[in-house]
Amino acid sequence: MSRINTNVMSLLGQRVLGQNNGMLGQSLERLSTGLRINRGKDDPAGLIASQNLRAEMKGLDQAIKNAERADQVVNITEGGLGEVSSLLNELQALITQTANTGGLSTEELEANQLQIDSILQTIDRIAGATAFQGKKLLNGNIDYQTTNISDQIGAFKVNGAKLGFNETRDVDVLVTASAQIAGLLLEFGATTIDLGEASGGGTEAPNASLVLEIAGNEGARQLSFSSSTSVANIRDAINSFSDVTGVRAVVSANNTSIRLESTQFGTEEFVSLKVIDSGGIDTGTDIGVYTLNATNTQAADPGSRVTFASLNNGITDFGQDVRATINGIVATTKGTRVSINTDFLDVSINLNYDITGGGSGAAQLGSINAMRILGGGADFQLASRVNIAGKVSLGVSNVAARELGRTDYTTGSGTSTYFLSDMVGGKDLNVINGDLTAAQKVVDTAIRDVSTLRGRLGAFQQNVIGATIRSVGISLENTTAAESMIRDADFASETAELTRSQILVTSATQILGIANTQPQSALQLLG
Repeated sequence: MSRINTNVMSLLGQRVLGQNNGMLGQSLERLSTGLRINRGKDDPAGLIASQNLRAEMKGLDQAIKNAERADQVVNITEGGLGEVSSLLNELQALITQTANTGGLSTEELEANQLQIDSILQTIDRIAGATAFQGKKLLNGNIDYQTTNISDQIGAFKVNGAKLGFNETRDVDVLVTASAQIAGLLLEFGATTIDLGEASGGGTEAPNASLVLEIAGNEGARQLSFSSSTSVANIRDAINSFSDVTGVRAVVSANNTSIRLESTQFGTEEFVSLKVIDSGGIDTGTDIGVYTLNATNTQAADPGSRVTFASLNNGITDFGQDVRATINGIVATTKGTRVSINTDFLDVSINLNYDITGGGSGAAQLGSINAMRILGGGADFQLASRVNIAGKVSLGVSNVAARELGRTDYTTGSGTSTYFLSDMVGGKDLNVINGDLTAAQKVVDTAIRDVSTLRGRLGAFQQNVIGATIRSVGISLENTTAAESMIRDADFASETAELTRSQILVTSATQILGIANTQPQSALQLLG
């Protein structure tokens, strides 16, 4: 068959050459870009998966950068707190030195007070100056904002609270078992003690002595009382050693009995009484030692009476920690303090309990609407997805002297609340004429508070930031590998395809030339 009007073989050659050129062009594009997918038509499903993975990679990469930025913020905060810790240690030394009044002149005491004032001013200055890009870190700027604080709680700290957009959170405490002090009741039957009655005659023995060994969580002291000593004087003698023993004494309304109490609450507290010598004290119907009522520490258990003469081996009563839940989570408790630490809420609350008046909060079973958290804190986005689960919240309280070292100091005359700022010259805890024992307790509390905060920040750096950087780094590595598998070109395969396409293009070009010259053979038929 010889036709020249339509060269079918040429059309075939052109089509095949075009296809081969297309494959050659695709191989060249993939080898030049390094990508298997350069446009949607290359692999529609692969393109969608690749773009999703690329978005995830960007989020993961930024999460790592966010974690590194958070680490920098905490480093600066830790630096300021480290200096505050050093200054508090200096305060501790100055208080101990000043207590040595027999070896110090008035001028030295005044010089020490000047040093203390300077230290407190420096702490305030550090609290106000420690900042990251202008954001204050130690002045309460990144502490949590709270409202509706219940009068049934005293000191509290919100260490962390995850809140959604415009979200607030109520903190509810349910007290399931009240906090208890350790205590014993000493009933003497009169406003003065009557010794020698038990030894006969019904007359007092002037040389007889009632010798008591009183012990508590802080230590023990042995006290001796002669006949006709008033119950009030016995109370005063016991209270003069409260700092040493951890036990205080309260006289009953009729001045005939003394209630021995631990100065603090909790299972670690105890009150122990040992009668070294009963002194022949009267053994009348009511006279003796009683344990306190299990549900009301203001009253004695009537059936628990033990005579003084039978207490040569002693009697001991222990306190009890409050038991409670916070927002439905079983709280960790110590004394009157309750706390939880979860991913969404980390709070510590000291429930009120007035040891002299019966108290509230830790003393009463039931629900307490402790506070409402409005916001605040420092939020760090440590995951690729922006949601509450990928956010970590951290609060840093104000470390100024007026906020640091809160201590409820109990003495025989009652309970007072002090802060580090009360050590300034002229205030109750100054070292010239103030209460140095209370001052040292405040400094001890401040050191403990700052150390706890530094430990919490250190744990955040090590366990949250460090783990985040490592885990997110692994996720980024694996996500990148998955995206590369989908989108990147396989150079070995593409090189082989390029060689094949080049050969096919050359072959098709030659065949097309032959196809184009083939119709000329029809001219031979024309002669």
